[in-house]
Amino acid sequence: MRIRLHAVALLFLLASAATAQVKPWPIRAVIVATFEIGNDTGDAPGEFQFWAEREHLDEVVEFPGGVHPLRTNKDHTVLGMVSGTTLVNATASMMALGLDPRFDLTHAYWLLNGIAGVDPKVASMGSAAWASFVINDVAREIDARDAPADWPYGFFPVDAHSPTPAAVRPAGWFRSNSYPLNAKLAAWAFAQTKDLKLGDDPKVAAYRAEYTGYPNAVRPPFVVMGDSFASDYFWHGKVMTEFARNWVRLYTEGKGEFAMTDMEDSGFMEAIERLAAMHRVDANRVMVLRTGSNYTEPRPGHTAVESVTESHPGTRLALESAWLCGSTVLHWIISHWDTTATVIPGS
Repeated sequence: MRIRLHAVALLFLLASAATAQVKPWPIRAVIVATFEIGNDTGDAPGEFQFWAEREHLDEVVEFPGGVHPLRTNKDHTVLGMVSGTTLVNATASMMALGLDPRFDLTHAYWLLNGIAGVDPKVASMGSAAWASFVINDVAREIDARDAPADWPYGFFPVDAHSPTPAAVRPAGWFRSNSYPLNAKLAAWAFAQTKDLKLGDDPKVAAYRAEYTGYPNAVRPPFVVMGDSFASDYFWHGKVMTEFARNWVRLYTEGKGEFAMTDMEDSGFMEAIERLAAMHRVDANRVMVLRTGSNYTEPRPGHTAVESVTESHPGTRLALESAWLCGSTVLHWIISHWDTTATVIPGS
């Protein structure tokens, strides 16, 4: 019996030693995309393909808590995730990755990037926006046909009595509609990319030219500072765009400007806040980059229904802009790791 107990104890010690030797990978950067169309490489690209191919994320890592396998480089320092679209997938995937014991994410920089609808007053199709704020869409809503005649739309803040109050009350039963990012890091990322020559396409240029009266919408793609409004509604049109502009101003106390609309960013940021509270990630190392694949309102002379249901000619251009801007920033961070491991750029 004593020999058998010694044998069991020895096996336990050997197993413990083996486990102790498997240390989490010290991740330096996490690239987060929301969807991929088919394969990760070699076919029509979604948000992830250029990252997988051009950043040599050649090793596939199973991800039981996600919707898509992860990918990493040969050094296991850069990690790529496809979260799935919509707020619920973004939140769940981010939490699953943040809690995965295989990865040490405490010093990782996060690039949340993808295509989006761009406000034609702010930028053009193919343009890129670095966000200082991510805004969520928790709201009260009545059908606009039931609203008072002087209301611009039927959305209004919880605990308010009109769509455009002077201020909003602190969140009660929901956490917040506003997620401030590290503004200094965002400004630094913008400075690294503002002079990049983004690609263009003749078909996209012809489409842009129809946005008469919108000086920024007709410009070739460029880089701006502008904020992200996340919603599970794939909304569109002049009225809804004005709602987004007002909503972002309201929930940033006038400090932010609506630039891009998407379906994931506030979900990502809610998960980041919780993971930061658990000391799993550093929220100050998160960057949000969105690139315009379509406009949020129709061309003059066209209807919102026509506009929202047509194909988006700027998708490929937006994917290229996301990779070019995002990789420029990540390459700098990783190549200066002797400093950026402990000192966040722009601080």
